[in-house]
Amino acid sequence: MEILWFLIAMAMLFAIIGPYVMRRRGGGGGIRLAAPGSPDAADPDVYGFLRQEEQDIRLPGPDQDLLDVLDLVQRTQDWRAAAQLLAGTPKEGEVRWQRVQAFAGAASLELAQRPGAGGAWLRNWRSEAPKDAGAAQVHAEFLVQQAWRSSAVGSDDFRIILEEARSVCAEAGLLAPGDPVPSIIELAVARGLGYPHDQFDQLWAKVIDRAPEHMGAHLAALHYWCEKWHGSRQEADHFATTAAARAPRGSLLSALPLFAVYEHLPDIVMVRDFYRTEVVGKAVEGALYAVHSARPDDPMLAHVRHLLVLFLVRSERWAEAMHQLVRIDGHVGALPWTHSEDPAAEYTVYRNLAVAGYEANGGSPATLSR
Repeated sequence: MEILWFLIAMAMLFAIIGPYVMRRRGGGGGIRLAAPGSPDAADPDVYGFLRQEEQDIRLPGPDQDLLDVLDLVQRTQDWRAAAQLLAGTPKEGEVRWQRVQAFAGAASLELAQRPGAGGAWLRNWRSEAPKDAGAAQVHAEFLVQQAWRSSAVGSDDFRIILEEARSVCAEAGLLAPGDPVPSIIELAVARGLGYPHDQFDQLWAKVIDRAPEHMGAHLAALHYWCEKWHGSRQEADHFATTAAARAPRGSLLSALPLFAVYEHLPDIVMVRDFYRTEVVGKAVEGALYAVHSARPDDPMLAHVRHLLVLFLVRSERWAEAMHQLVRIDGHVGALPWTHSEDPAAEYTVYRNLAVAGYEANGGSPATLSR
């Protein structure tokens, strides 16, 4: 009986992943593998895509000033360049929030690689500039990332770290009145500590009063509603669709329902053509509308494009997936790839599937609009 169940499970798995590892015969119903080295085998290099090992996993899109400062800080272990960059980054908008996340992530990764020694520049920054609002924000975000990365969710250590993060968020808020970043960081604390709904609502009111269209803040709040002990799927979907409906033209909040769908993806999809269902289709169309109407320099645009790639590939909408890929290739520090232990490898698999599907349906580098 065990063998029978194993064979059934393997058959189901093949039914799910088969369409994505094999290519359709152009114009026919048969399925075959592209022979390596044949003219029909897709070659991502001809589209100017970078190799897997060249993909930058730190950021979802380019921010050269941030990358230059990160390299300098990590090379010299001197925090002053980071402090200067954040001091010159406006508190309005998404860029400051992304840079705080990046600095905290760099320090957290350093500590993981060199326990007890890594991230010394952040500790020095906090001790030598205790009134620096940027240092407090990075420290709070660092604690949040440490809790989720290094501790079992719900454990004593997990809660202790998040309680400290909450205290640092309060300190950061006093150092920079009106800056939404400390409250946005606390949204992740609320998720981990399980704030009751009324307490979360008070925090959320503070966030949207300061940054009503902040995409990063909405994503953090969505994560709270998606946690199984905080709310139902209906509540999370309601939050996302309401924010999308209220979004002004040009706002990426129209893409929020797609993030809600992603948060509730089942581990194994049992419904045939799940990625072509009405729910998924409406969410994808909303995200495409958001991308097409957003400012080209919107710092959250790359986040939406990355998630679109996953859904467009799984929906076999190859040309639309390629349209996104040519605009994001080179930076893969975003969902859904960061949920993988090897984001660059995960991204590259989907990118190569998109290229294969695009070419199998008559596409080529010459026909791809950029």
